[in-house]
Amino acid sequence: MMIDKEIFSNMLLNAADLWQKNTSLLSEIDSRFGDGDHGITIGKIARVTVESVQDWGEKSIREFIGALGDGVMGISGGSAGPLYGTLVGGLAEPLGDETEIDGALLKKMLQGSLSELSGITRARVGDKTMMDALIPAVEAAIASCGDIPDILGAAAKAAAEGAEYTKDIASKFGRARSYGDRTIGTRDAGAISTSLLFQGLYEALV
Repeated sequence: MMIDKEIFSNMLLNAADLWQKNTSLLSEIDSRFGDGDHGITIGKIARVTVESVQDWGEKSIREFIGALGDGVMGISGGSAGPLYGTLVGGLAEPLGDETEIDGALLKKMLQGSLSELSGITRARVGDKTMMDALIPAVEAAIASCGDIPDILGAAAKAAAEGAEYTKDIASKFGRARSYGDRTIGTRDAGAISTSLLFQGLYEALV
């Protein structure tokens, strides 16, 4: 299987739709120990994603991803805009003028995304952030020996498990850090939204 412009567009639109359907949940969870606006910001990111797909035009995949990353980066509302903008923009790192993406290139794109995000945050697995979903997802994708649906399926499963894992640990970053062990028992909103991203990308293919 190869991912072309049409397939990639559908993947992003599906992820955006899943984000939109879960904005209330994300804000409710974030309100327990944070500012309560994560769902609002994710909703903005979803809208920018949809608008960017609609305005893709003649841009190459690399140019499109770069423009989408810049658009997300500029969204106001806490750290989610810059974090997701970096995540999206990092996908373009290994790209040239390709019009289609195969499994090997997809793995490099995901690794590029993780590398870029790791450069702006010290958070890692166990810190109760989006990295608890992203890092396992990328590692599972890279380890997958299957085709693109298998790669993204493995990533989606690992991201979901990572998001669920955040329920069992205390927050070490952001406003929630001040609540310490009281955050145990609540999942991290950023990890959930990252899990939803991978779920949306994967489910568009099956």
